[in-house]
Amino acid sequence: MTAVEIVDLHKSFGDLEVLRGISASVATGEVVCVIGPSGSGKSTLLRCVNLLEQPNSGKIVVNGVEITDRDCDIDGARRRLGMVFQQFNLFQHLTVLDNLTIAQRKVLRRDKAEAERVAMDNLTKVGVADKVRSYPAQLSGGQQQRVAIARALSMGPEVMLFDEPTSALDPELVGEVLGVMRQLADEGMTMLVVTHEMQFAREVADKVLFMDGGVVVEQGPPDQVIGAPQHERTKTFLARVLDPIHRTE
Repeated sequence: MTAVEIVDLHKSFGDLEVLRGISASVATGEVVCVIGPSGSGKSTLLRCVNLLEQPNSGKIVVNGVEITDRDCDIDGARRRLGMVFQQFNLFQHLTVLDNLTIAQRKVLRRDKAEAERVAMDNLTKVGVADKVRSYPAQLSGGQQQRVAIARALSMGPEVMLFDEPTSALDPELVGEVLGVMRQLADEGMTMLVVTHEMQFAREVADKVLFMDGGVVVEQGPPDQVIGAPQHERTKTFLARVLDPIHRTE
């Protein structure tokens, strides 16, 4: 089954056309990683899938529901999608537990006991159950991002969207977040991931999309797109990001 279908998606900001006819799909239980240079439209694509940005034209279907239909219940559609951002976006004045329960209680109308049970299950899953009474400022960046993932999972999403979730982390903290994402993939969570972590994409993704200039230049299994790219632009990009000399510049 197809969990997410994107058909001829266009998005402009003023005169700047950021997405120029994107078509892609994510099967149920599949991990799709989106790679490419800065400014290629990767994050805009993800934000359109969650309707944080309204596409100018095209169609997005999530588990059989066209969320770009004008009559679609946008709030209802968003509940089917969990999103984790580059920045953690936690409520600084709330404890970790309250960060995870507030939306459950207000949006899903769960009672306090059920919301806290779901929160604890997900905090345990991501390995920060011992931080339940802490405030975000008391946590490392890696811990905050794991809390953000647990918060998204607590809403029971059908699809998880990750927008470069490790880009704001110190290098030594990246592994703990990628470890949680690997676990989710192993459990069969449908995931659309914008990432610059090429090793993660190669090991975990079922499919990789390489974007540049607002279009999908190349897509396929990671061994094909990352291991043996066919398009010259893909080859140039990967030669640069995989070269350890350039990565330290």
